[in-house]
Amino acid sequence: MYKNNLLSLLFGALITLSWTAHAENSQDFGDYVVHFIALSTTDLSPTVTREYDIKRSKNRGMINVAVLQKVLGTAGAPVAADISASATNLTGQKRDIALREIREGTAIYYIGEFPITHEETLRFTVLVKPQGETETQKVNFKQQFFTE
Repeated sequence: MYKNNLLSLLFGALITLSWTAHAENSQDFGDYVVHFIALSTTDLSPTVTREYDIKRSKNRGMINVAVLQKVLGTAGAPVAADISASATNLTGQKRDIALREIREGTAIYYIGEFPITHEETLRFTVLVKPQGETETQKVNFKQQFFTE
């Protein structure tokens, strides 16, 4: 059976979802680029959610983070990292998001799930320290979710 790469599926699926307010984002930190996205788990196929044990629900969101080390002439090399994530809604309620590492072949990425409500805007803070580095980088972004 062909095993799909979740990172490729997510980012590939998001190309088609870009018209519906989803976008893959990245932030450059010198030798590294951090890619991140937050979306509703209903944007994922049932096959993907089953394969990766993700709860598919209109009231669940998911964050996906990947760290690539810059390598001249390539898209970058995936690296392991210490990553933590939290989300705060507009009323100031903070949610820590438990992340789990996924490794498939050479791909390394981190996913986490969290509750969402209709038209909720969350401000995400992601702290990233690539393996072997001493400095932690901070990524901030926001995403509005539509569940109806």
